[in-house]
Amino acid sequence: MTANTTSNARALTDESATDRNLAEPAGAAREAAFEDALRVLAERRDEFNQQGSVPRDYIRLLKRAGIYRSSTPRQFGGEPLSPGEFLRLIERISQIDPATGWVASFGSQLTYFGALPLETQAQIYSAGPDVCFAGGLFPMQEAQQVEGGYRASGVWQFASGSAGADVLGVGLKGGAESKGRPLTALVRPEQATIKPNWDVAGMRATGSNEVHLDDVFIPSAHTFIRGSASQVDEPLNRYPAIAYAAQVLAVTALGAARGALDYSLQVGSARTSIVGGSAKGARPSYQLGVAQAEARLRSARAFFYEQTELVWQLAVEGAEIDDRTRALLRLATSNVAHVGREVTLMAFDLAGTGAIYNSHPLQRFVQDGLVPAQHAMLQSNTIEAAGAVLLGADVTVPSFP
Repeated sequence: MTANTTSNARALTDESATDRNLAEPAGAAREAAFEDALRVLAERRDEFNQQGSVPRDYIRLLKRAGIYRSSTPRQFGGEPLSPGEFLRLIERISQIDPATGWVASFGSQLTYFGALPLETQAQIYSAGPDVCFAGGLFPMQEAQQVEGGYRASGVWQFASGSAGADVLGVGLKGGAESKGRPLTALVRPEQATIKPNWDVAGMRATGSNEVHLDDVFIPSAHTFIRGSASQVDEPLNRYPAIAYAAQVLAVTALGAARGALDYSLQVGSARTSIVGGSAKGARPSYQLGVAQAEARLRSARAFFYEQTELVWQLAVEGAEIDDRTRALLRLATSNVAHVGREVTLMAFDLAGTGAIYNSHPLQRFVQDGLVPAQHAMLQSNTIEAAGAVLLGADVTVPSFP
């Protein structure tokens, strides 16, 4: 390892350990910390949306609840959760605010770090296991290969959660050393400039702004190929990494739909409507709409968690996870993103004219809940690709399943 490599590796952990050792002890204290984070989120979600980011002080609350050590390997002090456990936490956060759920979902992405050399991983976690990672990975930029690593300049988009990140990732075009596969390169936040360009209607609070680098040295030891073989042999590192990355985003649509539908149920249970007529819940069309939405959401959710638990058990056993099983996991994941969007819109339809106001409670669920199905990992072509795998046909979606 060169002097430059060593210097940069240490720099990723230069901050005090205060921000890296925040989780309450597992059990009642951590559960209480999670409930406290949900309570604060209900009070501050409008603030996050208006400022366009989830601030670092709230990330600290999520760290207290164990969100950002849930994919840190045990050998480095983490307390990894099974995918099902973690996804249910993100679902609950998203029932209050899907955009914050999206930011919290990146607590799962330390699984990618498993591809790094063990020495590098030890340095990253040396100040503690509560590490918040965010990345602006696209477009992939050409970097100059130099002794010990790369020198990188460029602009990367969609850096969700970068306002509270401890470590940032950027995407580099691969060369002979990676057999042409793209690399993720790690830098510390102060090496980058975050430029606000996130002018959007949905998922505004994710703060998915641009990352700018200007001739930054990145050691080879701080680069990895997403989804490549892990140096850590723990169950979570055997779970399909690309599928998991899609799952943690899709589940925010599930939470948005649940939040929207719960609002519909609450309104439908009122005795009278706002205009003085019969209560909405007394109308057959409203009753039918609520029932259909409930059935559709619960069915998609059941498939999603059923397939998650099946694949997780294989990972725990160290058994093979074949392409068909992975394809069903991707299918259940993309399906829940699309059904979540449909159910959210069903709740919007049931609400009537009042729901068009920006101040209406359904707006946060509608605006955020439409976004996950737009993501490249969850678009309709991934459902088509799952069908291709099940039929033994050619798949045109890269890195699928």
